[in-house]
Amino acid sequence: MNMTPKNENCSTGQEPCSCETQAGPQPFPMHPGEDVVCCGSPVRPPSSTLERPGYRLWHFVEEFVETPAGPVPRVKTSLARPDILATALARMSSFRNDYKVEPGLYCVGRPGPDSAVLVSANYKLSFDALRKELSGLDAWILVLDTRGINVWCAAGKGLFCAPEVIRMVKLSGLEEVVRHRNIILPQLSATGVSARDVEKGCGFSVTWGPVRARDIRGFIRAGMKAEFPMRRVTFTFAERLLLVPVELFLLIKPTMWALLAIFVLSGLGVGFFSFNAAWLRGFMAVCALGAGIFAGAVLVPALLPWLPGRAFSLKGAIAGLLGGAGVVLAFWGRARGLEDLALVLFAGVVSSYLAMNFTGATPFTSPSGVEKEMRRAIPLQAAALLATILAWVGASFAG
Repeated sequence: MNMTPKNENCSTGQEPCSCETQAGPQPFPMHPGEDVVCCGSPVRPPSSTLERPGYRLWHFVEEFVETPAGPVPRVKTSLARPDILATALARMSSFRNDYKVEPGLYCVGRPGPDSAVLVSANYKLSFDALRKELSGLDAWILVLDTRGINVWCAAGKGLFCAPEVIRMVKLSGLEEVVRHRNIILPQLSATGVSARDVEKGCGFSVTWGPVRARDIRGFIRAGMKAEFPMRRVTFTFAERLLLVPVELFLLIKPTMWALLAIFVLSGLGVGFFSFNAAWLRGFMAVCALGAGIFAGAVLVPALLPWLPGRAFSLKGAIAGLLGGAGVVLAFWGRARGLEDLALVLFAGVVSSYLAMNFTGATPFTSPSGVEKEMRRAIPLQAAALLATILAWVGASFAG
């Protein structure tokens, strides 16, 4: 239906504005839901009745449920476009460091005093991973304040811990909301939570849920029993590749400094500095840098189970050395002996260092094992980098 403002001068503010609807001219405010256009612009929908001063109403909150402990937000179990876009952004940038929801009590479906209570971190990816698997269930979700860190890492940092569970149980008034005294914690939080301390501190016993959120429905419907696959931590090809965008984003700033260093070192020579050499030799070094980044940040996680060696630094070194050899072959005849050695070493060092970043994101390692590897690998990587610089700069003086 085409509609125009009743008063053509309303946009100038000379006269009060009114608009035409199917019911005829009416002054503002209009009834919600009417198809109205005022002064050429659609009227925005009315503010939600759930909004309160000082609070942000998330798009995933449907309504508030009244409980003996006060109103509790009921959340949707389907992810909307803002969730999907923000998830992609969080995986590729530092935005993930502040991607969190307010700690407290939430619910899905129509939970009652006997419904299950699931505990999660306030990192929004963790929260979303849980709520999207709860379609068709009536449950409570108790979100801890983990400073926006996921369950596994928060447990390792002492943030997903018994004192925080006890604090949120008491702060949320959970004992007034449910009759039972049991909460379900994700298995990956077990390293940071003492079930005995939780029960002693707030009277709620702990049931360890499955590793993955997608198994939670089957776990609840099976009477809180987990089959063996639900307890097993996996690190599949797809799960490993999810880590790649984050690693590549973190390399942007260091790479800029590396490019500057390459330009300077490549131009040094008998005549002190040559811009021509900086560009020509620098291009080869940049290719070696790219090969090292690709090998360490992409190939190592993708081929992790098949690369030889136990240490991540060794796996990265092998992949990087092969990548460096490929660069030498690509520039065969243009680089001298020392330059060939520098290119191979450079790619190997970069790849070895980057591969170690994955030690904290895999079930293959332990904290003590990671510390031991770093004590051994970092001095060797530093020595190899020094040898790379000496060989690269020395080649320009030797030639």
